[in-house]
Amino acid sequence: MQKRASMRALGGWVLYDWATQPFYTLITTFLFAPYFASGFVGDSVQGQALWGYGAAVAGLLVAFGSPLMGAVVDKTGGRKIWIAGFSLLFMLAMSALWYAEPGATDRILFILAAFVIATVMAEFMTVLTNSMMVSLVPANEFGRLSGIGWAMGYVGGLISLLIMAGLIVSDPASGKTLLGFEPLFGLNEERREGDRLVGPFSALWFLIFILPLFLFTPQASALEATPSGFMSGLRELADTLRSIRRYRAVFLFLLARLFYVDGLGAIFVFGGIYGASIFAWRAFELGLFGIVLTITGVIGAVMGGVLDDRLGSKRVITASLIGLIAATIGILSIDKEHAFFFLPLEPAPPGQAPLSSPGELAYLGFGCLIGLVAGPLQSASRSMLARLAPREKMTQFFGLYAFSGKVTSFLAPLMVALITSITGSQRLGVAIILVFLVVGLLILKRVNKGTV
Repeated sequence: MQKRASMRALGGWVLYDWATQPFYTLITTFLFAPYFASGFVGDSVQGQALWGYGAAVAGLLVAFGSPLMGAVVDKTGGRKIWIAGFSLLFMLAMSALWYAEPGATDRILFILAAFVIATVMAEFMTVLTNSMMVSLVPANEFGRLSGIGWAMGYVGGLISLLIMAGLIVSDPASGKTLLGFEPLFGLNEERREGDRLVGPFSALWFLIFILPLFLFTPQASALEATPSGFMSGLRELADTLRSIRRYRAVFLFLLARLFYVDGLGAIFVFGGIYGASIFAWRAFELGLFGIVLTITGVIGAVMGGVLDDRLGSKRVITASLIGLIAATIGILSIDKEHAFFFLPLEPAPPGQAPLSSPGELAYLGFGCLIGLVAGPLQSASRSMLARLAPREKMTQFFGLYAFSGKVTSFLAPLMVALITSITGSQRLGVAIILVFLVVGLLILKRVNKGTV
C-alpha cells in the first residue's frame, strides 16, 4: 500500500494548482479574455470569435501532444526537468500579453500565439503533476488530495483576483479599485494597463509558488533521457492506443470526459465574455463576479473531495454535470431585457452599485452554481482516473486524460465561434455548449462503478 508522503511534499504538489490558477482565473476567464474581445480587438463579437479560434488551436496541440509527452516521460523519467522547461515558456508567453494595447490590431496574431503557447504549457505541466498524485497518498485518499488541490487553486485564483481588482484595476466611473482604493502603480486607464498587467502578474505569481514543487515534492522516477527511452515511449503509446478498449472502464470514462470537459472549458472561456456583452461589464464588475464565483468554487472543491472518497467519483461527477447543465440553461435564459427567457427586466438606473440589477443578480446566481459544481467535477475526474489507470502507465494515461479533454476541445470553442459569427448572436453561440455536457453525462452512465 502506498504510504502518505511528507507534509512538505504534499504541500508542494497542492501549490501547483495555486501557482497556475491565475492563468485560468485572470487570463482565460474573468479579466484578460473579456478585455481582449471588447478592449483590444474592439468588437466583442469578432473578439469572441478570435479568442475561440485561439482556444481551438491550443486544444488541438494539447490533444495530440499530451499522450506522446506522457508516454515518453513514463519511459525517460525526470518529470521535474520537463516541468522546468514548460514553466519557462509558460511565463514568457503570459508576460507577452502586456503588449495587447487597445487598438494595436497588428498584434492580434502575436497575442493569440502567446495565449496558445501559455495554454499548451499549462496543460503539459498539469499532465505531469497529476501523475505524481498516486505516489503521494494511498488510493482511498485520492479524492481528498485532489479536492484540496482544486480548492487551493480556487483560493489562489481568488487572492489573485482580489489583488488585481481590489488594488490595481480601477473602475472607470469612480477611478477607484474594487476595494475603494486609489489604484497602485499609477497605471493608465485609457491604455488599459491594469487589464494588460494580468499577464506579467500571473507569470510572477507562478514563478514564486511553483518553487515548493521543485524543492520538496518527489518525482516518481529518475531521469534517464536516452534516445532508446524516447523511442520506447513512442512504442508504448502505440501499444496502449491499440489495446485501449481492453481497459473498458477507462475508455468509457475518457470518452465521456472528452465531451463534458469540452463543454466546461467553453463555459470558462466564454462565460465572462458573454456576461460582459450583456451587462457592459468591464474589469471592475468582472473582477467582482470572479471573486464571488471563486468563493463558491472553493466550497465546492472541498466538499467534492470529501464526497468523492465517501460516495465515489462517478456519483460526484454525475451530480456536478446535472448542476452544470441547469446553470448553463439559466445563464442562457438571460439577456439585456429578460431573465428566465420571458421575465422582463427593468434597466439598471445610472449610478447603481455593480452587480445589483435583477438581471445581474440572476446571472450571478447561476454563475455561483457553476462555481459550486465545477470544482468537484474536475477534482473527481482526476481522482477517478488515478483509481482506474494502471500504475506503471500513469503519466501516459494522464496524457490520454489530457487528450480526452482536448482532442475535441477545439470543437466546442470552434462551434461557439462559428455560430456566433454566422448568426451574430452570442447566446446562440454559447448554447451549443449544452450538447457537449449532455452527451458526456449519457456516456458516463455506462461506466461500471467498481471502485469509482
